[in-house]
Amino acid sequence: MSDESGTERYLRLTVELTVEVLDIEALQATALKEINDPETDLDDDERKEQAEMVSADDSGATALQWLIEPDHVLGLIEHVEQIEPREAVLSVEPSDGPSDEEDDDHDHDGHGHGHGHGH
Repeated sequence: MSDESGTERYLRLTVELTVEVLDIEALQATALKEINDPETDLDDDERKEQAEMVSADDSGATALQWLIEPDHVLGLIEHVEQIEPREAVLSVEPSDGPSDEEDDDHDHDGHGHGHGHGH
């Protein structure tokens, strides 16, 4: 009895990934190629609008969003074929860099570096 109706289960994965943009122009060019691909489901106006958004965003975040596929994200999970990627909604925003390197400037609980902050 494999009645599938009403038995769908969905798991939402939250991934935080910091990437360093080494070549913003190449990143944007790759995204523009994706936007202009005939396989991409956009009409001409949408292509133009998306291309302008990618070109105008000098952080590279808009470009990177175009290059993230649900299948790629699923590649993080190895050895499992019993799941199907449905959508990947990843927000991409500018970052100050990997958090570990930035943390030295801040006092986090348990990481006091003897900065005598008297109370």
